Amino acid sequence: MIKLYFILPVLFFFTIACKNTQEKSVVSNDSVQDNSGTSTGEHDVLPNVNSTSDPGDELVTVEMISLEGGTIIIGANSGSDRHKPAFEMEIEPFYMDKYPVTVKQFAKFVEETGYKTDAEKFGDSGIFDFTRGAWELVKGAYWKLPLGLGNPGADPAHPVTHVSWNDAMAYASWAGKRLPTEFEWEYAAKSGKRDGTSFPWGETEISGGSYMANTWQGPAVTEPRPEDGYLYTSPVGSYAPNEAGLHDMSGNVWEWCVNTFKPYNGSTFQMTVSENVKAIRGGSFMYDQLGSESFTTYGRSFNSVETSLFNTGFRCVADPD
Repeated sequence: MIKLYFILPVLFFFTIACKNTQEKSVVSNDSVQDNSGTSTGEHDVLPNVNSTSDPGDELVTVEMISLEGGTIIIGANSGSDRHKPAFEMEIEPFYMDKYPVTVKQFAKFVEETGYKTDAEKFGDSGIFDFTRGAWELVKGAYWKLPLGLGNPGADPAHPVTHVSWNDAMAYASWAGKRLPTEFEWEYAAKSGKRDGTSFPWGETEISGGSYMANTWQGPAVTEPRPEDGYLYTSPVGSYAPNEAGLHDMSGNVWEWCVNTFKPYNGSTFQMTVSENVKAIRGGSFMYDQLGSESFTTYGRSFNSVETSLFNTGFRCVADPD
């Protein structure tokens, strides 16, 4: 049986000094993008693929943003011990996918390789039951059926979910890319700015009266209130990008990072470090035990390499030529 940590995660963000952004490859994604900073979705998310318009090849082609690299402050000195203490780190230049990998893009990978995800091999994957207030392994749940058998199929414009770290690594290798380190991820979320802000867009969760990301609203885990328009995932690019030009660097889905999760030097966070446990960043639409820290630029969490969940996806990075 699959090992499920069922982490209710935390996240980190970094802002990159890249006002002069470059596009490694160009994609038009107007069908799913709204730069107003407000959600354009409805409460009925995850429509059946057969009932939606096909986003087309623009969701297969991947646009990447050039990040210049530089010195930033990783972590924070307040809040959870997971992201303490703050420290300085030099980040080398890299490219990052503008959006999380979509269902459409992942389908292309599977079509060309015949790849089977860990969820498919196990026969189940992790979904949170809001009525029961508990995680469960749902038979038949995988990247094509995010809520399991008998439920709507995955929308091609949404981020792919139910992918393990192993699956994300396989996709990245096929694409000629790699997964980011959590420090590159944080740098990107902060748009390369040395100190950055608590959220990719500023210091408050809501800006100008608008939700800036697909995150949790509700007083308790059994009481979701999708005031941002989405109970589950949202189409990539539904919210305004950060200064670097990257979308969904907060909320929507947790994103796998390549590195093993370890407490920072000087941290009081207690855990047994294992190469089987990798860092995740960004938070998701889902409730998190650490609250809004789960989708800040400095929050962080972790899960085991074979675990797949309905609120976890990934994006890729590439090194300069």
